[in-house]
Amino acid sequence: MNDISRRNFLAGLGAAGTGAGLLQINPDFLFSSAFAQSGKAVVFLSAENITGNWDPTGHTTLSQKNIEGFVMGFLTRTPMTVEKPDEVVYELATSIKLLDPNKLEIKLREGVKFHDGKPFKAEDVKATFEYGSRPDRPAQFYPGPTETLVITTPDDYTVIVDTSKGGYPAHLFIFLASYLPIMSATDVAGGPTGPLTQRLNGTGPFKFVKQEGNATILEAYPDYFLGTPKIPGISFNFVGDSTTRMLSLLNGQASIVERLEPEQVTSLEGNDKIAISSVVSVENKYLWFRCSKAPFDNPLIRKAACHAIDRSMIVEILGSAGHASSNYVSPVKFGYVDLPNYPEYSPEKCQALLAEAGFPKGEGLPPLEYITSVGFYPKTKEYGEVITAMLQEQGFQVSLSVLEIAAWNERLYDRPGGGPGHMVDCGWSTGSPEPDLVLRTHFHSTSKRITGIVDKELDATLDKERSAPSLDERKKILQTETMPMLAEKVPALSLFTSVMIHAMDKSLAGLFIYPDGSMDASKAAFG
Repeated sequence: MNDISRRNFLAGLGAAGTGAGLLQINPDFLFSSAFAQSGKAVVFLSAENITGNWDPTGHTTLSQKNIEGFVMGFLTRTPMTVEKPDEVVYELATSIKLLDPNKLEIKLREGVKFHDGKPFKAEDVKATFEYGSRPDRPAQFYPGPTETLVITTPDDYTVIVDTSKGGYPAHLFIFLASYLPIMSATDVAGGPTGPLTQRLNGTGPFKFVKQEGNATILEAYPDYFLGTPKIPGISFNFVGDSTTRMLSLLNGQASIVERLEPEQVTSLEGNDKIAISSVVSVENKYLWFRCSKAPFDNPLIRKAACHAIDRSMIVEILGSAGHASSNYVSPVKFGYVDLPNYPEYSPEKCQALLAEAGFPKGEGLPPLEYITSVGFYPKTKEYGEVITAMLQEQGFQVSLSVLEIAAWNERLYDRPGGGPGHMVDCGWSTGSPEPDLVLRTHFHSTSKRITGIVDKELDATLDKERSAPSLDERKKILQTETMPMLAEKVPALSLFTSVMIHAMDKSLAGLFIYPDGSMDASKAAFG
């Protein structure tokens, strides 16, 4: 496919679619101006289904993370703007201070209660950290497993995190404090089959009431420490079709919808009853290689595939929904830098690498399956077809499997013998500037969620950046060693950074949308 025919193909797709200085505190962030109570609930239409397991550590499903944002409390929140990716705003914590390189002191807000009436105390933070660090938790993400931590509670509102047993610095918890919601110690005591799985019990502005089919029903929590929310409740509904979501907004059945297609944004921009929110997100979209099986267990084949893909065409297809980037993390993540050695489109380099690997012009390569989804992320089918065509042009025998969300979710992760297919399209969105929520989760041999990669050199550089004695030193290692090595070994190709687009009833004011899609609706109201 030459440049002219590629551009014609693209045009056809468009025609077919319709340190101490680190903790900067913004005191106005959670304390927005009040609005009049209208008695109207918010109806949110989500593009992704839920799992049915409400344990915050028991899943990595973004729709449930968004629900947790309404219900659960966090030690801190991170707005994550491109201008200030490391800004931290205190919520359940009132201060976080490094006492020494391996010891972190967290002071907690007093007078906060869980939705079941239990007072929030230091024991809850201790239980959450210890439970969330267990290696058997699907969403385990702390720097080391439970046995590497010593967490003490000198009083009811002070927590000391000591990482000296694990040999890694305590400053890693500064960014992670904004990611895992704080659970009740009483609930945690019930373990992975106890109350945590059955409902959410948080300290946030909205209380979990029930699940009705595809709808999660939340109601305002009158004892919320920042004041009773102005809206009486939220109905969070799974609607997998983007057109249905948009039409529901237009006819007044929905208050806010997510994951709009670019042409839908264009059509809604002229509607004076609809507001559009668009922000560079914390989510990158990736083409994940199954590194645990042939042929992508060979880094030469992976890199050849990367050089076959013109990422500028993908960004062009996405329009307002995509932001070009050349790194494995979003520009709103700590340590982001445009990598000079990031693989760019080059058929010549692709063919040279295929020949070096023993597969000149792709001859001898097995048939490959590329798995993608439809209905959740914008334009996955359209740019999936373009990627498939570009790979085929260079000699890769690729077939594209387009699946609805539940079927795609079921095939997403690595498993013994290698996960289904050979390449998978998926984003990864985490509500924290912490880069290891992407890097270590996917590229360290202790996790390797989708790729299944086991690489001692990658393990060593990920361990080195994690163990850096200061955030400045860590940033330097990330930018000059770890991220460049990932660009050489390419266990995945980061295609672009998503632009998080929501459309909403223009009368809904006071809603803050984070770059991961979660929301602060504590002061939202219909005007």
